[in-house]
Amino acid sequence: MSNQAPAPRLFQRCLLRPGDLAPSQDDLRVIGVFNPGAAQTPGGVVLLARVAENIGEKRRGWVALPRWDATSARVECDWLRGEELAWLDPRVVVVKQTGLRRLTFISHLRVFHCGDGRSIDGIGPARFMPAAEGEEFGVEDPRVTALEGRFYFTYVAVSRHGAATALASTMDFQSFERHGVILAPENKDVVLFPEKIGGLIMALHRPNPAQHFSPPEMWLAASPDFIHWGRHEWFLGAGANWDAGRIGAGTPPVRTDAGWLEIYHGNARPPGGDGIGAYSAGALLLDLDNPRRILGARGPVLVPQTDYEREGFVPDVVFPTGIVPQGETALIYYGAADEVAAVVELRLKDLL
Repeated sequence: MSNQAPAPRLFQRCLLRPGDLAPSQDDLRVIGVFNPGAAQTPGGVVLLARVAENIGEKRRGWVALPRWDATSARVECDWLRGEELAWLDPRVVVVKQTGLRRLTFISHLRVFHCGDGRSIDGIGPARFMPAAEGEEFGVEDPRVTALEGRFYFTYVAVSRHGAATALASTMDFQSFERHGVILAPENKDVVLFPEKIGGLIMALHRPNPAQHFSPPEMWLAASPDFIHWGRHEWFLGAGANWDAGRIGAGTPPVRTDAGWLEIYHGNARPPGGDGIGAYSAGALLLDLDNPRRILGARGPVLVPQTDYEREGFVPDVVFPTGIVPQGETALIYYGAADEVAAVVELRLKDLL
């Protein structure tokens, strides 16, 4: 896909910043609130956003690596000397002795009420915290889809076993039911279609293999019951400069008269390149009856432009995770710079 001019922004706002929240524990510090899933409810738009925290205490020459302890039901800390670690980027270190990776932060999910979708009206009391060994390094990046009378959300469960995709659901965003891991490590960026297609639940996902025999890819999968997933098949591969480094689903697909609209993300870091590289968003139009068939593609439609997208924990990141149609426009919710949550309004005709 060749690079194209971004879509015009009709409205944009930074919705949430780390300073808006108190930490989940007194010894933690909120460093990011970003990558929100979004749902239109009778009471207005609700966001389910990722909250990243690290250890507040600093020890010279030491690095704090947080983890969820299922026994104490709280975040504990492993302290390692700086010379024992190699830094891959601000988010990830490698323990030199073992070659294993650890995150420098830990995440949970939090509910936010967004009314008309353009500003935050309130913060819900509910937190979706890690709950077991399979989530010991955090729960991340929810994508919310209304389907069969419930709000289902996929999320990334991070642990010593890698990044897996798990599923949970809610009726009211106050209590949650966990349905377990649905795609084993390494797999993430999973979004559910909001309707069954051919009697099956469909999903886009991103396998993240250790051996890279091809550019980054997105795949399709199907399930009869949300839990058992199969019929895995290749869907789309990276191709342009803006998505050469990584490619993955962003928002859950939404139905339009022209087809399924999918807003996805791409990363500009070339294979083997240094740094993290910019993250932008593209658009796909898929056949309503056969989403394997791509009717059109445009990218990028969103690129880092504002200060809060260009500067932050990881600079130059626009990472779409939620969408709420508004007639001829759509509100797209995204994480900016791996630090804040934001919203932008785009015309559907500019995407389609």
